[in-house]
Amino acid sequence: MKWPSSLTLVRHGESQYNELRRRKDKDERYKLFKKAFNRDPGSPECRDLALEMRDKYNLGVSDYATPLTEAGRQQAFVTGTRMKESLSPPDVAVVSPYHRTRDTFLVMASAWPELQQKAMVYYDDRIREQEHGLSLLYNDWRVFEVVHPEQRGLRKLLGPYWYQYPQGESAAQTRERVRSMMNTVIREWSGLNVLMVTHHLTILSVRANLERLSSEDFIRLDEEEKPRNCGVTIYRGNPERGANGKLELELYNRCFWEEGGVA
Repeated sequence: MKWPSSLTLVRHGESQYNELRRRKDKDERYKLFKKAFNRDPGSPECRDLALEMRDKYNLGVSDYATPLTEAGRQQAFVTGTRMKESLSPPDVAVVSPYHRTRDTFLVMASAWPELQQKAMVYYDDRIREQEHGLSLLYNDWRVFEVVHPEQRGLRKLLGPYWYQYPQGESAAQTRERVRSMMNTVIREWSGLNVLMVTHHLTILSVRANLERLSSEDFIRLDEEEKPRNCGVTIYRGNPERGANGKLELELYNRCFWEEGGVA
């Protein structure tokens, strides 16, 4: 069989950006901004509120350097503990080099030492998050589109799958570099148990490539079944499917940390 025996995907734990989004959603001024955006994103009122939100909610770090929150570290520890109880240790662990994914892996390994003691560990930037380019300065797609209305028009014209952020990537481009990573998995780790600690759009890209999903299916998953923090997805190799076997989806987006009682 050309495929790994298993491929397990874990999204990073809660990051400071994830926590920032929760705080914004509770902010009355941000709620007012969203209402103004839904009425008319080109209005002076909406622009003034957008600039206020840009200045108020600025993490001050790059996407690469965005750290985990304490809750995210707890999620990672419980995930590692529960996976140790139910899964065989991986032969290979591939980790995105971003701070929040590296720290998720290290915290998981503190609960499941075999992740480092027995697995070959690689850091590979092909499984980093989608590059959001200029929009990172705004930490919010609505704010970005109000300040750059031509980008709002372009995204509406192209759709969310094909739209490429300035100095960044489209979802289609992210999917293509993940396809390159999957070629490495097939070529080098056939028959092994492989773990990837990565990001939400990367996980969707793996699913889309393995299951040959359309662009419409990709966006539907992103809107309706988005990978959650420390959500676990598992594919199993089935040597009986086709001439070269096939990876089949066994588990999607299971949050062991919720079962472990972490809020």
